[in-house]
Amino acid sequence: MKLTLKDNHRFPALGMGLWKLELDIAAERIYQAIQMGYRHLDAACDYGNEPQVGDGIARALADGLCSRDQLWVTSKLWNTYHAPEHVRPAVERSLSDLKLDYLDLYLIHFPIPLQFVPFEKRYPPGWFFDPHADAPQMKPVSIPLSETWQAMEELVDAGLVKHIGLSNCNIALIREILAIKRIHPSVLQVESHPYLTQEKLLRFCEMHCIAVTAFSPIGAISYLPLGMAKESDSVLAEPIIQKIAGQLGKSEAQVVLRWGMQRGTAVIPKASQIAHLKENFEAQDFELSAEQMAQISALNRNQRFNDPGVFCEQAFNTFFPIFE
Repeated sequence: MKLTLKDNHRFPALGMGLWKLELDIAAERIYQAIQMGYRHLDAACDYGNEPQVGDGIARALADGLCSRDQLWVTSKLWNTYHAPEHVRPAVERSLSDLKLDYLDLYLIHFPIPLQFVPFEKRYPPGWFFDPHADAPQMKPVSIPLSETWQAMEELVDAGLVKHIGLSNCNIALIREILAIKRIHPSVLQVESHPYLTQEKLLRFCEMHCIAVTAFSPIGAISYLPLGMAKESDSVLAEPIIQKIAGQLGKSEAQVVLRWGMQRGTAVIPKASQIAHLKENFEAQDFELSAEQMAQISALNRNQRFNDPGVFCEQAFNTFFPIFE
Protein backbone atom coordinates (compact mmCIF):
# COMPACT_ATOMS: atom_id res chain seq x y z
CA MET A 1 0.00 0.00 0.00
CA LYS A 2 1.21 3.51 -0.79
CA LEU A 3 0.07 7.07 -0.10
CA THR A 4 0.18 9.74 -2.79
CA LEU A 5 1.56 13.19 -2.04
CA LYS A 6 0.50 16.50 -3.55
CA ASP A 7 3.35 16.31 -6.09
CA ASN A 8 2.24 12.75 -7.04
CA HIS A 9 5.22 11.08 -5.39
CA ARG A 10 4.19 7.96 -3.47
CA PHE A 11 5.51 6.45 -0.27
CA PRO A 12 4.79 3.19 1.60
CA ALA A 13 1.88 3.21 4.02
CA LEU A 14 3.75 0.82 6.30
CA GLY A 15 7.05 1.90 7.75
CA MET A 16 9.41 0.93 10.51
CA GLY A 17 9.50 3.39 13.40
CA LEU A 18 12.96 3.75 14.92
CA TRP A 19 12.13 5.47 18.22
CA LYS A 20 13.64 3.39 21.05
CA LEU A 21 15.32 0.94 18.64
CA GLU A 22 18.25 -0.29 20.70
CA LEU A 23 21.74 0.71 19.54
CA ASP A 24 23.22 -2.78 19.72
CA ILE A 25 20.67 -4.28 17.32
CA ALA A 26 19.70 -1.26 15.20
CA ALA A 27 21.98 -1.89 12.20
CA GLU A 28 21.04 -5.56 11.97
CA ARG A 29 17.31 -4.89 12.37
CA ILE A 30 17.38 -2.27 9.63
CA TYR A 31 19.12 -4.71 7.31
CA GLN A 32 16.64 -7.47 8.17
CA ALA A 33 13.66 -5.14 7.74
CA ILE A 34 14.81 -4.09 4.27
CA GLN A 35 15.48 -7.74 3.44
CA MET A 36 11.92 -8.52 4.54
CA GLY A 37 10.49 -5.87 2.21
CA TYR A 38 10.27 -2.71 4.32
CA ARG A 39 10.94 0.38 2.23
CA HIS A 40 9.93 3.13 4.69
CA LEU A 41 12.17 4.00 7.66
CA ASP A 42 11.24 6.71 10.17
CA ALA A 43 14.29 8.14 11.93
CA ALA A 44 15.11 11.26 13.95
CA CYS A 45 18.12 13.00 15.41
CA ASP A 46 16.61 12.72 18.88
CA TYR A 47 16.36 8.91 18.72
CA GLY A 48 20.13 8.74 19.07
CA ASN A 49 20.54 5.79 16.71
CA GLU A 50 20.99 7.38 13.27
CA PRO A 51 24.63 6.22 12.88
CA GLN A 52 23.59 2.61 13.51
CA VAL A 53 20.56 2.98 11.22
CA GLY A 54 22.90 4.35 8.58
CA ASP A 55 25.13 1.29 8.92
CA GLY A 56 22.14 -0.97 8.27
CA ILE A 57 20.99 1.04 5.27
CA ALA A 58 24.49 1.15 3.78
CA ARG A 59 24.91 -2.60 4.08
CA ALA A 60 21.48 -3.26 2.55
CA LEU A 61 22.22 -0.98 -0.40
CA ALA A 62 25.71 -2.46 -0.88
CA ASP A 63 24.23 -5.97 -0.94
CA GLY A 64 21.64 -4.95 -3.54
CA LEU A 65 18.57 -5.58 -1.38
CA CYS A 66 17.06 -2.47 -2.95
CA SER A 67 18.18 0.71 -4.67
CA ARG A 68 18.28 4.07 -2.91
CA ASP A 69 15.33 5.38 -4.91
CA GLN A 70 13.22 2.45 -3.69
CA LEU A 71 13.77 3.42 -0.08
CA TRP A 72 11.86 6.17 1.76
CA VAL A 73 13.86 7.61 4.65
CA THR A 74 12.44 10.24 7.00
CA SER A 75 14.31 12.19 9.66
CA LYS A 76 13.38 15.13 11.87
CA LEU A 77 14.71 18.55 12.87
CA TRP A 78 15.22 18.65 16.63
CA ASN A 79 13.90 21.40 18.87
CA THR A 80 17.29 23.02 19.48
CA TYR A 81 17.86 23.63 15.76
CA HIS A 82 14.82 25.79 14.92
CA ALA A 83 16.80 28.99 14.26
CA PRO A 84 17.21 29.29 10.48
CA GLU A 85 21.02 29.25 10.65
CA HIS A 86 20.96 25.86 12.41
CA VAL A 87 18.54 24.03 10.12
CA ARG A 88 20.98 23.10 7.35
CA PRO A 89 23.78 21.97 9.71
CA ALA A 90 21.20 19.79 11.50
CA VAL A 91 20.08 17.99 8.35
CA GLU A 92 23.67 17.63 7.19
CA ARG A 93 24.52 15.91 10.48
CA SER A 94 21.60 13.50 10.06
CA LEU A 95 22.62 12.81 6.46
CA SER A 96 26.18 12.11 7.57
CA ASP A 97 25.02 9.75 10.33
CA LEU A 98 22.57 7.99 8.00
CA LYS A 99 25.24 7.80 5.26
CA LEU A 100 22.85 9.27 2.70
CA ASP A 101 23.07 12.04 0.12
CA TYR A 102 19.46 13.12 0.63
CA LEU A 103 16.37 12.48 2.74
CA ASP A 104 13.02 11.66 1.24
CA LEU A 105 11.28 13.58 4.02
CA TYR A 106 12.43 15.98 6.74
CA LEU A 107 9.98 17.01 9.46
CA ILE A 108 9.97 19.67 12.15
CA HIS A 109 9.82 17.24 15.08
CA PHE A 110 7.92 19.43 17.57
CA PRO A 111 6.69 23.03 17.50
CA ILE A 112 8.92 23.54 20.55
CA PRO A 113 11.92 25.79 19.81
CA LEU A 114 14.65 25.39 22.42
CA GLN A 115 17.97 27.12 23.02
CA PHE A 116 20.67 25.94 20.62
CA VAL A 117 23.15 23.36 21.89
CA PRO A 118 26.31 23.06 19.72
CA PHE A 119 26.99 19.65 18.19
CA GLU A 120 30.39 19.45 19.85
CA LYS A 121 28.85 20.09 23.27
CA ARG A 122 26.16 17.39 23.12
CA TYR A 123 24.56 15.36 20.33
CA PRO A 124 21.76 14.46 20.29
CA PRO A 125 21.10 17.44 22.57
CA GLY A 126 17.94 16.10 24.23
CA TRP A 127 15.41 18.25 26.07
CA PHE A 128 17.48 19.79 28.90
CA PHE A 129 19.58 22.84 28.13
CA ASP A 130 22.03 21.81 30.85
CA PRO A 131 21.39 18.29 32.16
CA HIS A 132 24.10 18.80 34.83
CA ALA A 133 22.45 21.86 36.40
CA ASP A 134 21.19 21.62 39.98
CA ALA A 135 17.61 21.90 38.68
CA PRO A 136 17.82 21.06 34.94
CA GLN A 137 15.07 22.43 32.72
CA MET A 138 14.18 23.00 29.10
CA LYS A 139 15.11 26.45 27.81
CA PRO A 140 12.42 27.64 25.36
CA VAL A 141 13.23 30.43 22.90
CA SER A 142 11.02 32.57 20.67
CA ILE A 143 11.43 31.47 17.06
CA PRO A 144 8.37 31.65 14.79
CA LEU A 145 7.58 28.32 13.14
CA SER A 146 7.31 30.20 9.84
CA GLU A 147 11.02 31.15 10.01
CA THR A 148 12.00 27.55 10.61
CA TRP A 149 9.79 26.46 7.72
CA GLN A 150 11.43 28.88 5.31
CA ALA A 151 14.82 27.42 6.25
CA MET A 152 13.39 23.95 5.63
CA GLU A 153 12.36 25.07 2.14
CA GLU A 154 15.97 25.97 1.41
CA LEU A 155 16.92 22.34 2.09
CA VAL A 156 14.69 21.29 -0.80
CA ASP A 157 16.26 23.95 -3.01
CA ALA A 158 19.71 22.57 -2.12
CA GLY A 159 18.73 18.99 -2.99
CA LEU A 160 19.36 17.74 0.55
CA VAL A 161 15.70 16.85 1.08
CA LYS A 162 12.99 15.77 -1.36
CA HIS A 163 9.98 16.67 0.81
CA ILE A 164 9.38 18.61 4.02
CA GLY A 165 6.65 18.42 6.60
CA LEU A 166 5.50 18.87 10.17
CA SER A 167 5.07 16.71 13.24
CA ASN A 168 3.03 17.17 16.42
CA CYS A 169 1.31 20.27 15.03
CA ASN A 170 -2.33 21.25 15.40
CA ILE A 171 -4.54 22.75 12.71
CA ALA A 172 -3.81 26.35 13.74
CA LEU A 173 -0.08 25.87 13.21
CA ILE A 174 -0.63 24.09 9.90
CA ARG A 175 -2.75 27.04 8.75
CA GLU A 176 0.11 29.37 9.67
CA ILE A 177 2.50 27.39 7.47
CA LEU A 178 0.02 27.15 4.59
CA ALA A 179 -0.34 30.95 4.69
CA ILE A 180 3.37 31.63 4.20
CA LYS A 181 4.66 28.50 2.45
CA ARG A 182 6.55 28.52 -0.80
CA ILE A 183 6.88 24.72 -0.71
CA HIS A 184 3.80 22.80 0.36
CA PRO A 185 4.05 20.62 3.49
CA SER A 186 3.96 17.06 2.17
CA VAL A 187 3.32 15.13 5.39
CA LEU A 188 2.05 15.68 8.91
CA GLN A 189 3.15 13.11 11.48
CA VAL A 190 1.01 12.85 14.62
CA GLU A 191 0.03 10.34 17.25
CA SER A 192 -3.01 8.38 16.10
CA HIS A 193 -4.55 5.04 17.06
CA PRO A 194 -8.06 3.77 17.87
CA TYR A 195 -8.07 5.72 21.15
CA LEU A 196 -7.02 8.93 19.35
CA THR A 197 -8.59 8.90 15.88
CA GLN A 198 -7.97 12.63 15.11
CA GLU A 199 -10.90 12.76 12.66
CA LYS A 200 -10.99 16.56 12.23
CA LEU A 201 -7.24 16.78 11.76
CA LEU A 202 -7.25 14.02 9.14
CA ARG A 203 -10.12 15.64 7.30
CA PHE A 204 -8.33 19.00 7.29
CA CYS A 205 -5.14 17.43 5.96
CA GLU A 206 -7.04 15.64 3.21
CA MET A 207 -8.62 18.96 2.17
CA HIS A 208 -5.16 20.50 1.88
CA CYS A 209 -3.38 17.55 0.23
CA ILE A 210 -1.19 16.79 3.25
CA ALA A 211 -0.53 13.10 3.85
CA VAL A 212 -0.68 11.89 7.45
CA THR A 213 1.67 9.46 9.18
CA ALA A 214 0.45 7.99 12.46
CA PHE A 215 3.10 7.39 15.09
CA SER A 216 2.38 5.06 18.01
CA PRO A 217 -0.27 3.41 15.78
CA ILE A 218 -0.83 0.59 18.28
CA GLY A 219 -1.27 3.04 21.14
CA ALA A 220 -0.12 2.51 24.70
CA ILE A 221 2.38 -0.29 24.08
CA SER A 222 5.27 2.12 23.34
CA TYR A 223 4.65 4.07 26.53
CA LEU A 224 4.30 1.33 29.13
CA PRO A 225 8.05 1.04 29.84
CA LEU A 226 8.23 4.84 30.22
CA GLY A 227 5.42 5.00 32.76
CA MET A 228 3.37 7.13 30.36
CA ALA A 229 0.59 4.55 30.06
CA LYS A 230 -0.96 1.74 32.07
CA GLU A 231 -1.63 -1.87 31.06
CA SER A 232 -5.33 -1.04 31.11
CA ASP A 233 -4.73 1.53 28.35
CA SER A 234 -3.93 -1.13 25.75
CA VAL A 235 -6.28 -1.05 22.76
CA LEU A 236 -5.17 -4.60 21.99
CA ALA A 237 -7.21 -5.78 24.97
CA GLU A 238 -10.44 -4.29 23.61
CA PRO A 239 -13.04 -7.05 23.08
CA ILE A 240 -13.95 -5.78 19.61
CA ILE A 241 -10.29 -5.83 18.51
CA GLN A 242 -9.91 -9.35 19.84
CA LYS A 243 -13.15 -10.43 18.16
CA ILE A 244 -12.12 -9.07 14.76
CA ALA A 245 -8.67 -10.63 15.11
CA GLY A 246 -10.29 -13.99 15.81
CA GLN A 247 -12.65 -13.65 12.86
CA LEU A 248 -9.78 -12.90 10.47
CA GLY A 249 -7.15 -15.18 11.95
CA LYS A 250 -4.87 -12.18 12.52
CA SER A 251 -3.21 -10.72 15.61
CA GLU A 252 -4.72 -7.78 17.45
CA ALA A 253 -1.73 -5.64 16.46
CA GLN A 254 -2.22 -6.51 12.79
CA VAL A 255 -5.89 -5.51 12.99
CA VAL A 256 -5.03 -2.12 14.51
CA LEU A 257 -2.27 -1.44 11.99
CA ARG A 258 -4.55 -2.43 9.11
CA TRP A 259 -7.21 -0.04 10.43
CA GLY A 260 -4.62 2.75 10.40
CA MET A 261 -3.55 2.07 6.83
CA GLN A 262 -7.04 1.48 5.53
CA ARG A 263 -8.24 4.84 6.82
CA GLY A 264 -5.59 6.50 4.68
CA THR A 265 -2.69 7.11 7.05
CA ALA A 266 0.81 5.70 6.97
CA VAL A 267 1.75 3.78 10.13
CA ILE A 268 5.23 3.40 11.59
CA PRO A 269 5.25 0.78 14.36
CA LYS A 270 8.56 0.08 16.08
CA ALA A 271 9.68 -3.53 16.37
CA SER A 272 12.85 -4.90 17.94
CA GLN A 273 12.04 -8.57 17.42
CA ILE A 274 12.11 -10.23 14.00
CA ALA A 275 8.78 -11.94 14.70
CA HIS A 276 7.13 -8.56 15.34
CA LEU A 277 8.70 -7.05 12.21
CA LYS A 278 7.21 -9.88 10.16
CA GLU A 279 3.85 -9.66 11.93
CA ASN A 280 3.62 -5.92 11.28
CA PHE A 281 4.62 -6.33 7.63
CA GLU A 282 1.83 -8.85 7.10
CA ALA A 283 -0.77 -6.30 8.19
CA GLN A 284 -0.80 -5.34 4.52
CA ASP A 285 -2.16 -8.71 3.41
CA PHE A 286 -5.85 -8.47 4.34
CA GLU A 287 -8.77 -6.02 4.49
CA LEU A 288 -11.25 -4.94 7.14
CA SER A 289 -14.91 -4.54 6.27
CA ALA A 290 -16.62 -1.16 6.52
CA GLU A 291 -18.40 -2.39 9.64
CA GLN A 292 -15.16 -3.51 11.26
CA MET A 293 -13.53 -0.18 10.43
CA ALA A 294 -16.43 1.69 12.04
CA GLN A 295 -16.34 -0.53 15.14
CA ILE A 296 -12.66 0.19 15.66
CA SER A 297 -13.07 3.94 15.06
CA ALA A 298 -15.83 3.98 17.66
CA LEU A 299 -13.22 3.17 20.32
CA ASN A 300 -11.98 6.77 20.17
CA ARG A 301 -11.68 8.49 23.54
CA ASN A 302 -9.27 11.29 22.55
CA GLN A 303 -6.57 9.71 24.69
CA ARG A 304 -3.12 11.09 23.95
CA PHE A 305 -0.06 9.29 25.34
CA ASN A 306 2.64 11.53 23.83
CA ASP A 307 1.67 14.93 25.24
CA PRO A 308 4.41 17.54 25.89
CA GLY A 309 1.96 19.32 28.19
CA VAL A 310 2.31 16.31 30.47
CA PHE A 311 5.70 14.70 29.90
CA CYS A 312 7.76 17.92 29.68
CA GLU A 313 6.72 18.82 33.21
CA GLN A 314 7.08 15.29 34.59
CA ALA A 315 10.41 14.44 32.95
CA PHE A 316 12.01 17.80 32.12
CA ASN A 317 10.72 20.10 34.89
CA THR A 318 9.14 22.48 32.37
CA PHE A 319 5.46 22.99 31.65
CA PHE A 320 5.15 23.27 27.86
CA PRO A 321 1.70 22.43 26.48
CA ILE A 322 1.17 22.42 22.70
CA PHE A 323 -2.26 20.77 22.63
CA GLU A 324 -5.38 22.06 24.34
